Amino acid sequence: MESVYQLGAQRKPSRESAPAAPGLVFNIMRFSLHDGPGIRTTVFLKGCPLRCWWCHNPESQLPEPEVIYHEERCIRCGDCVRACPEGALQLEQRVIDDRGLCQRCGECVNACSADVRELAVRWMSVPEVMTEVLKDQIFFDESGGGITISGGEPLAQPAFVEALLADCRARRIRIVLDTCGFADSILMRRVSEKVDLFLYDLKLMDSERHLRFTGAKNDLILRNLKMLAERGNAVIVRIPIIPGVNDDSDNMDALSGFLSSLHLRQIDLLPYHRIGSDKYHRLHLSYRMEGVVPPTAEQMETIAVRLKHDGFRVRIGG
Repeated sequence: MESVYQLGAQRKPSRESAPAAPGLVFNIMRFSLHDGPGIRTTVFLKGCPLRCWWCHNPESQLPEPEVIYHEERCIRCGDCVRACPEGALQLEQRVIDDRGLCQRCGECVNACSADVRELAVRWMSVPEVMTEVLKDQIFFDESGGGITISGGEPLAQPAFVEALLADCRARRIRIVLDTCGFADSILMRRVSEKVDLFLYDLKLMDSERHLRFTGAKNDLILRNLKMLAERGNAVIVRIPIIPGVNDDSDNMDALSGFLSSLHLRQIDLLPYHRIGSDKYHRLHLSYRMEGVVPPTAEQMETIAVRLKHDGFRVRIGG
């Protein structure tokens, strides 16, 4: 897989110069093989209403630019400190950030010659995104692939997503939407008419536990999934397997019963991993999964066999 998106300081376009529906994009990944069928280009949008403890892209959560700090690269030259117009940086034994003063303008990113800082976002228009997507259209046609819109939660940027969907549909590019399901139901119904396949995250069936580990209850998520199933949309349910959080038999029984009632039979099991845990430090965030060990292959297979016994088609990974 190749990431074609280069992070850099970008400002939101002015109202006068902005194309319709600009979006906050934090990555575009070409030649992706794990975000739907065939060879795909995955567009990652910034902003998510959930705060899952195990999120491996914490830079995707806030709907605004964020500066990622690679401390190990810092040569303590002080260029970023001098460049900051808000006085949010101080040079001591290391560069100290005052997050309250930082306006995410990106001036420190531009000033740094050691690539210590990067701005985890770029404002892009739909035509700019499509310029990248269309580079791989020949691979889409040959492999049955297309575009996957992911996040964050892509439906947190509804106007941009709907404009992007419309452009892709006009070009007959197959569309996958990777969603946590926590989105306005009217919006979900509307986009369901333009999406070829939903990758739908389902984490916990108990609403209070869902609130504890993700920051929101799951009523809306379950309601939207039920709506998609009743409409006959193609859906692959993705279940992240988080040890000590949702891998217990009670949760698996509840998930199995709910999905069976909706006649949804395709499940991807995604094992918890620690890839991206270092991003929390770079973003000055605490990582709440310290000490949690990823599930073994045997543990994943046990869960897969249990769900296959209930009549599901199960794949480990996605």
